[in-house]
Amino acid sequence: MEKSIVVTGAGHGIGRAIAKLLAEQGYSLLLLGRNRTALESARESLKNPSAHQSFSCDIRQAEQIHKALAESGIQSLYAVVANAGKGGENHYSEEDLWQEIIDTNLTGTYNTIQECLPFLKKSSDSYKKIVITSSILARLGVPGYSAYCASKAGLLGLMRSLAAELTSDNILVNAICPGWVNTPMAHEGLQGFAEALNIPKEEAFKQAMAQVPLGKMSEPEEIAQLVSFMVSDAQSSCTGQTFDINNGALMP
Repeated sequence: MEKSIVVTGAGHGIGRAIAKLLAEQGYSLLLLGRNRTALESARESLKNPSAHQSFSCDIRQAEQIHKALAESGIQSLYAVVANAGKGGENHYSEEDLWQEIIDTNLTGTYNTIQECLPFLKKSSDSYKKIVITSSILARLGVPGYSAYCASKAGLLGLMRSLAAELTSDNILVNAICPGWVNTPMAHEGLQGFAEALNIPKEEAFKQAMAQVPLGKMSEPEEIAQLVSFMVSDAQSSCTGQTFDINNGALMP
């Protein structure tokens, strides 16, 4: 039986890499995100593009997720990869991005999972899976990133609560906490770091990697491999867990 998986934030970076790997493994994907062009580009790059669908929606708006799921025509879901998020700094002012970041990262993930739950519960699979993309910054404080740190920490609380709540439905809920990953979001962060210190971006990269024991970023494809395992039939014992993948930058 074909297994359907929702992947949010699938147009770029980690989400796109996850979608590529899962498609190669034979899953049928529903790609969700705000950028229609990026989503369609991602879908067309997948193995057997016609087996997958893409829907432009803002996960901050639950009704848009509901509409996308209804239009997809799916009857059930095997897994949800709640990966969409917004990065960047925020500062208390009239232009503060606090609410936008919280609404996207935390409330948007909550909306995504809640709208997908009826479809997960209809699945005949022995176990269904939810994987949430949090961040190393759920565990660390960074100046100027209060909204991002708070939202990503909130995702871990959300994950644990849902894991406890959904055991009777055999829905396993886990989170991943990547560190530096070679994505546009990471490079935007490095550029901001460089500008704040008035140094070249290359120097900012060196300084950032000096704090990482393995001295490197992860590649999106490596994160995808971890997510692939988490949603696979190979694992049925992990729920309520956080998986750190950060090149040794944090060793709890």
